[in-house]
Amino acid sequence: MSTQVSEEVREALHEGRPVVALESTIIAHGLPRPRNLAVALELEELVRAGGAVPATIAVVDGTARVGLDRAALIRIAEDPAVRKLGHRDLAPALATGVTGATTVSATAWLADAAGIRVFATGGLGGVHREWTDTQDESADLRLLASVGTTVVCAGVKSILDVPATLQRLETLGVTVVGYGTDRFPGFYLASSGEPVDWTLRTPEAVAGVIRAQDRLGGPRAALIVANPVPVAEQLDPALHDRVLAGGLAAAKEKGITGQAVTPFLLEYLTVHTEGASLEANLAAVRGNVRLAARIAAAYGAGTGGAGTTPGTEPAPGSEPAPGAGPSRGSGSASGSGSASGVGGR
Repeated sequence: MSTQVSEEVREALHEGRPVVALESTIIAHGLPRPRNLAVALELEELVRAGGAVPATIAVVDGTARVGLDRAALIRIAEDPAVRKLGHRDLAPALATGVTGATTVSATAWLADAAGIRVFATGGLGGVHREWTDTQDESADLRLLASVGTTVVCAGVKSILDVPATLQRLETLGVTVVGYGTDRFPGFYLASSGEPVDWTLRTPEAVAGVIRAQDRLGGPRAALIVANPVPVAEQLDPALHDRVLAGGLAAAKEKGITGQAVTPFLLEYLTVHTEGASLEANLAAVRGNVRLAARIAAAYGAGTGGAGTTPGTEPAPGSEPAPGAGPSRGSGSASGSGSASGVGGR
């Protein structure tokens, strides 16, 4: 693979200093210009403020870049020809010299290959609504079942079928923990209403789980740290549900399917919430980046040891057997649109 790791990231990895991977799709395709570049630079500074080195990932002229300089960041932010690349697109992109922004799946793959253990993003892709008819599922899920990356996110996009996505992650053997919550976040919303099996309350506790994964060996799979957007910064749940219902109806009426559904719905939400959904998205991303930096620093410092890690607990009502988490019980769906959802790739 034609991959270039920046000198700063390479030196940090060699010296055992904390590094946090960042995706580039949010820069190229998730935010309006010129705000996208400002946010990209802000997120890198948040990583540095947390004591870690940022590694924004993208493909530039057929080379996978792990850690972008300012010129490359500007290129990804401003060039309208930048493509959206999942992990399945990496080989043809490299072979044909394409420039593209990496999604969760492509970023996690390249981060894992470079030896970066912590990755911050907004929300994951997952199982789409009406999956039984469309068989539409984000490539994120299967990829996360094969990499040893810790992904800090605000859950899966609330336009997805959240319960089905959690079931799929369980089937794939991907560990999901709530950070300071016993409910799975709903991306724009602090809670999707779905329960999580484990709750962690400190970066050191998360670092302890990563180290336990290291000791266990065996099949590789990501650790998903589901970090809710602060309630004060979430999208109003009633507004979310009302606008999402309108967006789903509009997508069906226009015959929008496949990869086109997610950008259509996200744009619909932005327009019909008058930008409130975008602000909630950014609040979630900022919180995830801050937490990821703290987790990477704790992991790099060797904090979070064997045995019972302070700040770690099973979710209320669960009774895990030694060394194993409980099966997920039924959760009450809140007014979050999460009983079924469509979205993010």
